[in-house]
Amino acid sequence: MKIFDMESPVMQALGKMADLLWLNILTLVCCIPVVTAGAALTALNYMALKIVRDEECYVTKDYFKSFKRNFKQATIIWFLLLFAVLFLAYDCYLLRNLEETTRWVVGIGLAMVVVLLYFTAIYVFAVLAKFDNTVFGTIKNAFLISIMRFPRTVLMAVCYLAPVVLFIYFYSVSPLMILFGLSLPAWVSALLYNKFFKKLEDQVTAASGSENENEDEDEHIFHDETDEHLSGGVSSQ
Repeated sequence: MKIFDMESPVMQALGKMADLLWLNILTLVCCIPVVTAGAALTALNYMALKIVRDEECYVTKDYFKSFKRNFKQATIIWFLLLFAVLFLAYDCYLLRNLEETTRWVVGIGLAMVVVLLYFTAIYVFAVLAKFDNTVFGTIKNAFLISIMRFPRTVLMAVCYLAPVVLFIYFYSVSPLMILFGLSLPAWVSALLYNKFFKKLEDQVTAASGSENENEDEDEHIFHDETDEHLSGGVSSQ
């Protein structure tokens, strides 16, 4: 086997690393204005899934395709998440004024809400990147998926937290965080939810009766009227 053959596992692995590196840089740059962070994270998840599925893609072109297409909804969701985080942070600040017993009870409740919000946030931009829905429909589906796939959700949560922990406690690895701190966790997460998303796509296609052969392969296919596939339950992979 020729190591430097473009079809060899080594060259394919290097190609994916290069794609993930450039994807990370694009996402970091697009997150800098803060306002555009939601669209940037949506495009990140969109590209991560394409890379996992070995679909033909042009990282820059396809990234900004998703960025522009989902900008409005992604920005609304992003600001809703920021508002929720600020609201919970303020609630945590108020805890110090409560009696100790009450503080523990309320604190546990707030901690559970924070965890559920984090789990939802992990999926929400991935769901938006692939499926059409309303803003609140997307958030609802992200929440349902996070609960239905709880073990893998925990793994995804760890993947996204790991770069932050490494950056704080092992500053020497910070260059790696800049190069792969967002794209690598997104890619690993896409590996974890790929089969589940594919099953949803197949069910939606079957429910619609037939697949449009002329439809762009990147078109969203998940619509409000198909939400019963989640609420009715879909077995995890």
